[in-house]
This record gives sequence, structure tokens and C-alpha cells, in this order.
Amino acid sequence: MKMMFKSVCIAFVLAVIYSMIPFQTECKEISDEVFRLHILANSDSEYDQSVKLKVRDRVLSYTESLFKNAKTKQEAESVVSDNLQAICNEALKEVRENNCSYPVSAEITKMYFTTRHYEGYTLPSGMYDALRIKIGSGEGHNWWCVMFPSICISTEEKQDEAAKEVLNDSQYDIVKNEKFEYKFKIVEIFEKICSCFG
Repeated sequence: MKMMFKSVCIAFVLAVIYSMIPFQTECKEISDEVFRLHILANSDSEYDQSVKLKVRDRVLSYTESLFKNAKTKQEAESVVSDNLQAICNEALKEVRENNCSYPVSAEITKMYFTTRHYEGYTLPSGMYDALRIKIGSGEGHNWWCVMFPSICISTEEKQDEAAKEVLNDSQYDIVKNEKFEYKFKIVEIFEKICSCFG
């Protein structure tokens, strides 16, 4: 009886894993198509958090015109790379205009994000390329969004339009549909298990 129970459990686990492979592949492809923005505040004080959001607004305003001709994540990332110092300078100006003497750094990095929800979109967990801006000690709560396609701060119609230009129909359905919530959790658990062996 124990052997039968173990066999059924193993069969169930294998069936779940097998059914998740196409979904996990789509999630991986989503992480290959988007470029994220990650801003770390100096601290959790109300003032430092407000400065973080002002830096966000300034950086997004500055990069909006830079991304005008970017059609792929690689093009968007290249634009950020070519303008990294200028973007950092814009963030620093905003910090100084808010009477803070904090240093500001900016880098392009590949980093792990857990599943994140943002105004009608759910981004699956995974490794993403991102522009990371650190304000001061960077010990406060962070802020993140998707820089490319541009779904950070814009109308829902513009967000949808931008997402549809970059993601295929299946990927778009995944990021817009809440029915995949449990699958996101399974993918996240699977990635954590895999990271233990990597």
C-alpha cells in the first residue's frame, strides 16, 4: 500500500512538472523581452521615500524620448548603456534639488525578481536585466517597474499598446490574466529549488 501511495505521489508531481514546462518557458521568454527599472531609496523615512519617487519620475521622463525608436529589449538596453552616466546625472540632480547630499549610482545588472504585480500586470519571477539606481545607502524600500516595454507610468491603453508590441499573444495573456496566479507560485518555487543546485 505504501508503495502504491508513493507511486501515485510521484506520478502526480511529475504530471504537475510536465504540465508547467510550457508555462515556465513562456515566463522565461517574458524575462528575455522586458527591461526593468529598480530604484533603491536611501532609507524608509517618509522624506527619502518621496525623493525616490521624484527620482523615478525624472528618470522615466528623461528616458521616454530615448526609447522612442527602441523596438526590442536589446535596443532599449543599449540606449540605457550609452546614456547611463546622463541618466545617473539626472537622478543626482533630482536628489540635489531636494536638498539631499546622498551619492547616486546607476548600473545595468541582471537580477532576480520575485513575481510582481503592477497596475494590471503580473510579471513572473525570474532573472531580468534592469537599470538599478541606488540613492545614498540604498537601504530603504525599493521601487520597480518595467521600463521597456513602457508600462511604468502611462495610461492603461498606452501600457497595453506597448506590451502588445513586444510580447506575443501567449506572453501578453500571461502578464494580464490573474488566472495564472497559482502557476506563478509554482514557477517561483521551482526556480528556488533549481537555484539550490546551481
